[in-house]
Amino acid sequence: MDKPLVSIVVAIYKSERFLDKLITSIIRQTYPNLDVILVDDGSPDESGAVCDRYAAEDRRIRVIHKPNGGTCDARNKGIELARGEYLVIIDGDDWLAPDYIEYLLRLIQRPGVNMSMTDSVFTTRDLKQNEEDKVVDLTSEEAIAEIIYPWIPIGPWNKMYSMKSLKDAGITFSTKWSGEGLYYSTMAAQAAGKVAMGHRRIYYYRLDNENSGLTHYNVEMGTNALENIKFIKDSLTIRTPKTINACDWHIWKNYGYTLFLIIATGRQNELADLYSDCIRNMRKRLPGVLLKSEMRPKSKAKMLMKGLFPVCWAKRDLRRETEARKRDQAAKNGGN
Repeated sequence: MDKPLVSIVVAIYKSERFLDKLITSIIRQTYPNLDVILVDDGSPDESGAVCDRYAAEDRRIRVIHKPNGGTCDARNKGIELARGEYLVIIDGDDWLAPDYIEYLLRLIQRPGVNMSMTDSVFTTRDLKQNEEDKVVDLTSEEAIAEIIYPWIPIGPWNKMYSMKSLKDAGITFSTKWSGEGLYYSTMAAQAAGKVAMGHRRIYYYRLDNENSGLTHYNVEMGTNALENIKFIKDSLTIRTPKTINACDWHIWKNYGYTLFLIIATGRQNELADLYSDCIRNMRKRLPGVLLKSEMRPKSKAKMLMKGLFPVCWAKRDLRRETEARKRDQAAKNGGN
């Protein structure tokens, strides 16, 4: 079998202390034919200098320095310059298992497949490998549902894409909303025709980066996520009960997420209208998502409680997340 060129695009901003681990994990991949594009998105720290140092040592690496324009803009710039037949997109604070490229490439080279993905990743809270791997081929409709519910991690980083499929469909990262990975992955799955999904963990997702948007409570992340999933629903060309019901479930979920963020930031009075709107939609949309979504019975039981008592459930989630972050910090301090 030939060894096609695989492009790796990394958008980098305030990632200086994570880059050695990330870039080392890239250059030590078991699959060597790589086109590595590191996009320094106007980072104010020494991230750009770190990238330049590695580029001087490995001719597979190119560095792009640009004014800060956000993650989506940086990724789009990197993808524009990609030379590979296939593409992967990585966050600047994470790192890769040695067989990350080799595994996803093996999946995407199955007959008729234009996108591959794994349904599970390592996190800094869970470093155990899945005992068994299981690979299935999905239709675009099935893959869209997998991504939107989501039954798999929704970011772009646990996936490999055919560059031809992306270019033919004109797919780029939307700069309108947060949650950009969900839009990109959904549109790519829609264009792919067939998607191969495996179960092996090959990506390490960091939960302890204080500069990450996911470690800070921001109500605008919730409202943007709501607009994003509504935009995705309107953008679908594969409009079947399966895909539309998945979108409706995700819209309901994001009302709960926005409510959680309002409570976490203590802005119930300041954002009283939005606060009430989230509660109202959690209850109003509950019968539809319980009836039509493909969530498992155990999950639907939790959905029922969440929809009936949205504020209590959000406060419960906040307590659990606070405890988890304390454990993360204790483990981090213990490792220093």
